[in-house]
Amino acid sequence: MAAATAWRCVAAVVVGVVIMAAAAVVDGLGVNWGTMATHRLPPKVMARLLQDNGFKKVKIFDADATTMSGLAGTGIEAMIAVPNDMLAAVGDYGRAREWVKESVTRYSFDGGVDIRYVAVGNEPFLKAYNGEFDRATVPALRNIQRALDEAGYGKRIKATVPVNADVYDSPASNPVPSAGRFRDDVAGTMADMVRFLNRSGAPLTVNIYPFLSLYGNDDFPLDYAFFDGGPPPRPVVDNGINYTNVFDANFDTLVSALKRIGFGSLPIVIGEVGWPTDGDKHATVPYAQRFYSGLLKRLAARRGTPLRPRARIEVYLFGLMDEDTKSVAPGNFERHWGIFTFDGRPKFPLDLRGAGRPAMPVPAKGVKYLPRRWCVLNPNVTDDDAGRLADNVGYACSHSDCTALGYGCSCGALDARGNASYAFNVYYQAQGQADAACDFQGLAVVTEDDRDVAQGACNFSVQVAAAALAGAAVAADAAVACAAAVVAALLVLV
Repeated sequence: MAAATAWRCVAAVVVGVVIMAAAAVVDGLGVNWGTMATHRLPPKVMARLLQDNGFKKVKIFDADATTMSGLAGTGIEAMIAVPNDMLAAVGDYGRAREWVKESVTRYSFDGGVDIRYVAVGNEPFLKAYNGEFDRATVPALRNIQRALDEAGYGKRIKATVPVNADVYDSPASNPVPSAGRFRDDVAGTMADMVRFLNRSGAPLTVNIYPFLSLYGNDDFPLDYAFFDGGPPPRPVVDNGINYTNVFDANFDTLVSALKRIGFGSLPIVIGEVGWPTDGDKHATVPYAQRFYSGLLKRLAARRGTPLRPRARIEVYLFGLMDEDTKSVAPGNFERHWGIFTFDGRPKFPLDLRGAGRPAMPVPAKGVKYLPRRWCVLNPNVTDDDAGRLADNVGYACSHSDCTALGYGCSCGALDARGNASYAFNVYYQAQGQADAACDFQGLAVVTEDDRDVAQGACNFSVQVAAAALAGAAVAADAAVACAAAVVAALLVLV
């Protein structure tokens, strides 16, 4: 009773600070709200950002109390999640029932959180996991849905599993959508899961990323990744259907894989789709704007895909904001998926209604920043300091986000001194501008003059004054992916 009263108080506070926006978005459109950042905006600021831009659906990656407090009282439909590292635990029904009590019942009151889906895991069959979650996922799915049913939520809240598009493909001998099939090593598991989803009335959730088709593959036809181009040099023609973009071909490959096991009409939700804006030569603002423009027009027109024409597809954009502690193992672009920057500023005009009239989204309101000061390379550093400097820059980049410094990225044109200043500053900001975070053996100094960090298109950020530091450690792979290129550029100071 006390917990419910406390949450009603939270909801009342949130409702009081959220202003309902007149904005509207494409029917069925949602967005992913990730929280892997050193400094997070307060949940009430994030809730207002969602509503000011007309989002009525959101997908999150856990059921964290801080995030849920932001959603309480907003009326936004939520997909919450059981993280992968809990799949084995909720394979025990008692644990599944407890999770539903803590993550669903706790927020299910008038003015609470409008939960519509529970995502059981996140891409648990990804090839990179080497089968780690294969056996745990379907039992966890069954238990969560059973617990939802027994708690009285089953008709309104459905358990689903977001899968990566790598769970299906077409054979190399016949690479067309109609030949779609599930990957051999997970085919049996996928069939079991799909049968259960069909019985429970839940959709299959899939994450589709046309950008990844282009990333790392210079032979992939650029225009085929977008909706406004044309067929690739070798057109994909399948039973008289001319596929003009990889999204349609990918989606219909899944439809064919489902049809092959007898469930060709199972509802499909797009759990993640988007385009990053930094961290790779193809991860740019113009490309992101082009991709979203085509996608949103398609969704608004309900064109569907060739195998599901005129279908209403529920889609969650990925993602809401940049996240500076995401793992960069897949690529440096992972920290730049947001349609908003880390502090809630829109990156480019966007027409969320799909009407062909793009405008800048509404920025986050009430954002508070750390003082306007930066950590930069000490101007007295000389060539004799190159060795120490390389070590210190490597340290800074292994503990903060230097992904913008890569080739073809937003800060990739900096000289060696600029690279060092950027690395020192991003570490300094991530550490909340602590005095000790701008020393680097005397190689760095604090400045309050923005002319010291004027570097063209490269943004030397001042961090937000978050309600609390997220405390998440930057992935160790950042040391390799981010620091190596910077250190190489520091062998000679210019």
